[in-house]
Amino acid sequence: MLTIAFYIAVTAEAMTAALAAGRRNMDWFGVCLLAWVTALGGGTIRDILLDHYPLVWVENPYLVLLVCGAALATIALARVVDKLRWPFLLLDALGLVVFTIIGCNIGIESGAHPIIVIVAGMITGAAGGILRDVLCNDIPLIFRGELYATVSILTGVIYSLGLMAGLPVDLMVIVSIVIGFTLRVLAIAFKWEMPKFVYDREMRK
Repeated sequence: MLTIAFYIAVTAEAMTAALAAGRRNMDWFGVCLLAWVTALGGGTIRDILLDHYPLVWVENPYLVLLVCGAALATIALARVVDKLRWPFLLLDALGLVVFTIIGCNIGIESGAHPIIVIVAGMITGAAGGILRDVLCNDIPLIFRGELYATVSILTGVIYSLGLMAGLPVDLMVIVSIVIGFTLRVLAIAFKWEMPKFVYDREMRK
């Protein structure tokens, strides 16, 4: 189940990134590169930090083909894909929690401290989106109040604590996905946000 959800999430992330590239008039190479960075960048950063080799897309090169194929398909179907806002938001929410759980598993396999396991999950889930926004010259979404990285961290905490308590892996995968996915969807629907720090020096004068 986790593997299937991973491939679906990778495809969805690549397609949403391709749309972002199209809105900035990037060429086809730029579209594919942005899709690759968004879909696989978080896992790449995680593996480098944890000294976990080979990198996931080096070990499984067909992931590169999947990402590029999804990006090129988006070019052809851009008008249709752009109208499917909610389906892609739901897939993005699923991808966030699935990537987080996979990242936590890699951290556990690497023998990392529980805190680092959670950080590895968060990096896997959220770093690709940060790289996408930076390359598009935008303030990353997760720095603008969105409950995104927070959901990833909470998912990682639930999953890791469950495993540490000796609960079955399959059970914790389901519980973590349900809680994380539900929280992210509710945050989107009701526009829940993190408190913002606003400091204006002019107002202090």
